Amino acid sequence: MLQQLLMLFGFFSLVLALVFWVNKAVSLLDWLMGDGQSASVFLQLTLLSLPTILVNLLPIAAFAATVYVTNRLSAESELVVVQAAGYSPYRLARPVVFFSLIVAAMVAILSHVLVPLSVQELDMRRGEIARDVTARLLTEGTFVHPTKGITFYVRNISAAGELEDVYLSNSRDASQRQSFMASRALIVKGDGTAGNDAPMLLMFDGMAQTYELDSKRLSVTRFDRFAYGLGGLMTTPTTGARSIRATTTFDLLRASPALQADTGLTPEAMIAEANMRMNKAFQSIAISLIGFGALIVGGFSRFGLWRQILIAIVLLVVVKSIDNTLEGMIDANARLWPFRYAATLLGLGISWALLWKAAHPRLRRAPAQGETA
Repeated sequence: MLQQLLMLFGFFSLVLALVFWVNKAVSLLDWLMGDGQSASVFLQLTLLSLPTILVNLLPIAAFAATVYVTNRLSAESELVVVQAAGYSPYRLARPVVFFSLIVAAMVAILSHVLVPLSVQELDMRRGEIARDVTARLLTEGTFVHPTKGITFYVRNISAAGELEDVYLSNSRDASQRQSFMASRALIVKGDGTAGNDAPMLLMFDGMAQTYELDSKRLSVTRFDRFAYGLGGLMTTPTTGARSIRATTTFDLLRASPALQADTGLTPEAMIAEANMRMNKAFQSIAISLIGFGALIVGGFSRFGLWRQILIAIVLLVVVKSIDNTLEGMIDANARLWPFRYAATLLGLGISWALLWKAAHPRLRRAPAQGETA
C-alpha cells in the first residue's frame, strides 16, 4: 500500500506541477518577451519558481493519491480481505501515516530551505532583468516603451550589433518633448568616470528635435555624432525591503534587529511566518489521514465509494477554508500565531474520529439493499 501511495503521489504531483507551471509560465513569458529576454532566462526563472509551486501542491497531491489508492483497494475487495483477517482501521492507516510523514518531510525541506533560497535568487534575477536596459530596447521593428514617457524604435539590428534607423522619444518632461532620429546607433557601456556606469546610446547621422510646450517653439539640430545617456531615461528599481519569503526559517526565529530593519516587520510577524511554514508540513499529515478515514468508514459497496470521496473533498475544503481564514486573521494581528495550527489539529481530530467510527462497525448504519457491509 505504501508503494502504491508513493507511485500515485509522484503521478499526481507531476500532473499538478505541470498545470500550475503552465499557468505561471504564461504570465512570465509575456513579461520576459516584452523585455526582450532570451529563452534561457525564461527557463531559469520558471525553474526557480518550481519550489514555491511544489510546496503548495504536494499536500493536495498526497490527498489525491490517498483517496485514489484507498478507493481502488476497496473496489478490488483487498481492504475487505485484510479487515476480515483481523486488521483494524488503525492498522490499515499505518502505511498512510508513513506516507504522510514522507510528504511532510518533503514539504518541510521545501518550506524551510528550498523556497527561501529560490525566492532570494528569483528576486535577484528579476532585479537584474529590470535593470537590463539593452534587452528592453533591442526589439526589431516594434515600438517599445521601457518606461512611462519613453518610446524607442529600431528597424533592424545588424550582425555586428549596429542599430539601423533608430527613433527615440522622451515625453517625461512636462515642459518639453524630445525626439531623436538617427540612421545608425550603438549601445555601449558607460565610461565609469564619476561612478557613471549607465549605458550610452551613440547615434550617427541624425537629427534632434525639441518642442517647447509653453512657447510652442520647435528646435531642430542635425548631428554627425551624438551621445545620449540612457541612465536618466530608465527607472531602475530601488532596493526595497527584504522579502520575508526570501528569509530562512532560522533567521526568522532569531528575529535579529538588523533583520527587523531590513524587512520592516515585528518579531511576532516573523514568528508567525516561521510557524506558517511548519504548519504546512504538519497539515500534509492531516490531509492524507482525512482522505483515508473518509473512505475507510464507508465499508464496501458494489456501487463504489463516491459519496465517501465527496465527503473527503468537502472535509478538505472545510479544513483549508478555516486555515485560510485564520491566515488572514494572523496577517492582521501577528500575536494570534498560535492559532496557525488550529485547522491542522481539527483535521487530525476529524481523521481520528473517522477511524474510530470505522473501528466500531456496530455504530454504522444498516446496509441498504444491494450493498454489502
